[in-house]
Amino acid sequence: MLCSPDLEARGIVLVCLIAVVGCGGGERQDENEPEGNFAVEVVSSSFPEKQKLAQSSNLVIKVRNAGDEVVPNVAVTLEGLDYRSTQPDVANSSRPQFAVNGVPREIAGFPEAKDATPLGCDTAYVDTWACGPLKPGVDRTFVWKVTAVKAGPYKLSWRVAAGLNGKAKAVASGGGAAPSGTFTGTVSNEAPDVRIAEDGKTVVIETR
Repeated sequence: MLCSPDLEARGIVLVCLIAVVGCGGGERQDENEPEGNFAVEVVSSSFPEKQKLAQSSNLVIKVRNAGDEVVPNVAVTLEGLDYRSTQPDVANSSRPQFAVNGVPREIAGFPEAKDATPLGCDTAYVDTWACGPLKPGVDRTFVWKVTAVKAGPYKLSWRVAAGLNGKAKAVASGGGAAPSGTFTGTVSNEAPDVRIAEDGKTVVIETR
């Protein structure tokens, strides 16, 4: 089969785009991480205690550099979005209690649905997002947009880090362990009230 030069050129461009998107430059996020303790504090953290099935919520953690040095790579690990199923003969026992919402984004000029997690902070580490250097006195807000998909009690745990490989250690502003915490609550099996706004387009989700 013969290919026109135009098609061949397009194919080369496509291959190059895939290589760029897939490889991401090849540099490890924890490469050249400095060693030391870096003071951080959590300014605020929020997640609704009472939720309903199919209800979307924002989980927000705002971190501040409370020290005098740049935090190398401020990161948050969030655990508990999934639960372990006890049903027998299940290929994968991990099941979501909260599903991460999808948002449309453009990558290399192509539309793609991406998880609504902290933007630009994805890592190769499970349940961990790192958003890069953080200057003294500056805040960084981590936001996850999730939807409850399983009723019952929930417990989410989070902790802050100053890097990814353990050389840069986050400590509390007054000394001590790195900031951490939990969100606990309940997901009701009652679905939220949904209606269309007066403009005929906007979906309004109401909770009682």
